[in-house]
Amino acid sequence: MALFTTSTNSGQENPYNKGFPPCDLVEQLTGCPIDFMKANTLPDIERARFNMIEQQIRPWDVSDLNVLEALFNVKREVFVPSSYRAFAFSDLEIPLTISSGETHQTMLAPKLEARFTQLLKLKEDDCVLEVGTGSGYQAALLAHIARGVTTVDIDPRLAAFAQLNLQQAGISNVKVEIGDASNGWGTTEYDAILVTGAVAAIPDALKYQLCEGGRMVVVVGQAPAMTAYCVTRTTAASFETTTLFETVIKPLSGVRPSKFKF
Repeated sequence: MALFTTSTNSGQENPYNKGFPPCDLVEQLTGCPIDFMKANTLPDIERARFNMIEQQIRPWDVSDLNVLEALFNVKREVFVPSSYRAFAFSDLEIPLTISSGETHQTMLAPKLEARFTQLLKLKEDDCVLEVGTGSGYQAALLAHIARGVTTVDIDPRLAAFAQLNLQQAGISNVKVEIGDASNGWGTTEYDAILVTGAVAAIPDALKYQLCEGGRMVVVVGQAPAMTAYCVTRTTAASFETTTLFETVIKPLSGVRPSKFKF
């Protein structure tokens, strides 16, 4: 049975026009027992994913077909800590409590992850820097569209967790590194930069790591007043900053440990 049968205005096949996997394949596809979905959650994991996109994400002005396809193809449940997997498609932040303990970080709500991905306006040859890796899911969404992603987290436990999740998801074009990238990371220029935690001000060092025409999405402020911005590098010395929307997310950690690369 098809999930969604209408076509897009452009005549392209809608990415939702896919069949549900048989229930006996759900465990094989996700690595999770079928009964992790409780009675108040749809039993078919693909229907739950479809409902997440239709009920949470598309109503929040996410319409880019590349982003919608990434949301279907990148299996979010693979990146969720096992104790919270029943909430993989819920409209909430998920605590990143992993086997090594509480990290005091969360996965962003799905609609925010999708909106950030769309706002970066990624192309297939783009190289992306992500500051704040978390579970690796956001990096996986970016990598599904772009050529490659370098993602940096200050917490070695989260970097290792994300690396494992990315490997299990079969994603090979994400490079996970450990360190404090809040004030820049190396000397490479990127086509897009995403900062996944709130900062006090837009980091100048990250602005200058954008290629000309590059875009950075960043959330600035302190709870309860935070604003998402898009910074575009228009020339070697000029930037254009656009106010996007109000939101509240956890602040970006900022202690500077030694650098390490997987």
